[in-house]
Amino acid sequence: MYFGYQRSVDYCRDVATIAFKHPAVVSGDIEVFVLPTLPVLPEAARILGQANVGTGAQDIFWEDEGAYTGEVGGKTVAELGGRYVEVGHAERRRIFAEDDRVIGLKTAAAYRNGLTPVLCVGELNAGSPEEAVAHCTAEIDAALNRAATLGPTNRTIVAYEPQWAIGAPEPATPDYISAVVRGLDEHLRSLPGQENSRVIYGGSAGPGLITELDTAVAGLFLGRFAHDPQALKTILDETAARLAADKAVAA
Repeated sequence: MYFGYQRSVDYCRDVATIAFKHPAVVSGDIEVFVLPTLPVLPEAARILGQANVGTGAQDIFWEDEGAYTGEVGGKTVAELGGRYVEVGHAERRRIFAEDDRVIGLKTAAAYRNGLTPVLCVGELNAGSPEEAVAHCTAEIDAALNRAATLGPTNRTIVAYEPQWAIGAPEPATPDYISAVVRGLDEHLRSLPGQENSRVIYGGSAGPGLITELDTAVAGLFLGRFAHDPQALKTILDETAARLAADKAVAA
């Protein structure tokens, strides 16, 4: 959830308009996806797909079909045009009591249906970066190890969202984010089949943040700050400039 149906559709149109004009999105240098409320997904896929922007769901059930009234499986999300699915968000863990077992099953369902899981991890309380890395690698391992027992795994996007930073006035500090994500990125990409996986940061992320982060932070998982399309455009511009600077250094 977040927006209602019509506002979500209007938002997707705004994002598509920005993406159509943005060279780094058109070229594929920046991977952009939007996860709207589920009833919007078919229209979102139609609108955003033309602009090289992916879309998907905020949740799935762990079975693909069957007598599970009210649930939606990954097979249906894929049929509706979804390419991504969010798994293990802090609100799902807190409000719906989803544990490592459930998150592992849903991660497996994502792989099984050709969806890229956006696996959310994050510590409950602020502490040291080392403590955060230990907590989050345990969450990653729990999900991926469970999924690996049920079928082939594939590329994963890990969204590092410290729970104490979600909805806060400010994100975690750039040094803290960079230190944690470096640890998570090294661990994630050392796992079998995860060489192309990436770690992004969420939790009150907004304009100005990506330029202050280590390059191990592959991108941002945006919440309320992306509701303003102009803020999204600013973040895309900042990300493109960062990519260009990295290429210049590597040349």
